[in-house]
Amino acid sequence: MTILEKIIAEKRKEVAILKAEENSQRMVQKRKKNSFLEKLENSEQLVVIAEFKRASPSKGDINIELDPKSQGLKYQQFGADAISVLTDSTFFKGSYSDLETISNCVEVPVLCKDFIIDERQIIRAKMAGANLILLIAAALEEKNLLELYTKARQNDLEVLIEVHDEAEIQKALKTGTKLIGVNNRDLKTFQVDLSITEKLAPIIKNAGAFLISESGIKTEADVEKVKNVGANGILVGEAFMKADNLQPFIQKMKLPLKGELSR
Repeated sequence: MTILEKIIAEKRKEVAILKAEENSQRMVQKRKKNSFLEKLENSEQLVVIAEFKRASPSKGDINIELDPKSQGLKYQQFGADAISVLTDSTFFKGSYSDLETISNCVEVPVLCKDFIIDERQIIRAKMAGANLILLIAAALEEKNLLELYTKARQNDLEVLIEVHDEAEIQKALKTGTKLIGVNNRDLKTFQVDLSITEKLAPIIKNAGAFLISESGIKTEADVEKVKNVGANGILVGEAFMKADNLQPFIQKMKLPLKGELSR
């Protein structure tokens, strides 16, 4: 069984608990609409999504005791355009409490990053204050991906669809999404390779979607590499969570896009 398969098996257990609670539909938090897509459309710099990530299956504990409110405020103050929050508890030691804490103290868009397989998780993300959610093409059949994408949009949530190969891009594009994340980490092996973004970027750009490069980005050279093939933004977790001097680290990643505002 791959790591992804283990995670999805655990998600099915979590969804069963949400089904048993049967109160998710009645407790939707009202949060000011905050569009990540609009940020991408109007930015003259590479957009930075800073991630709050306590741990991972591949790295173990990253910064387990870090306070989400403090880190969220730092991310916003130091120039992050959006904040991603890992909400998986079993494999990433995150929580919806982390998401709610951060969404309540920042003004930038907040992404709920989890392995979403059921609409109840979407409602739970909205309850906790998310502005957008992650859907992982590798974890979902085409029909399920479309259904969950539609459910999120009906709830005024934007959707970042994550892909790792060309087949997953085609699956993602059938939803009509304009926001695609390329995960440089293979979710079956958890190996990282930045050339994945380089390989897939032309397909995504030709389809007219925004491209976010995710995972394995640690240096300015890494940022240059993905920007030069057309990335509109990056998602960085581990490097920011471990950084001793966070402000200049974030700022040096906000590279100019040479006036290239469009997709």
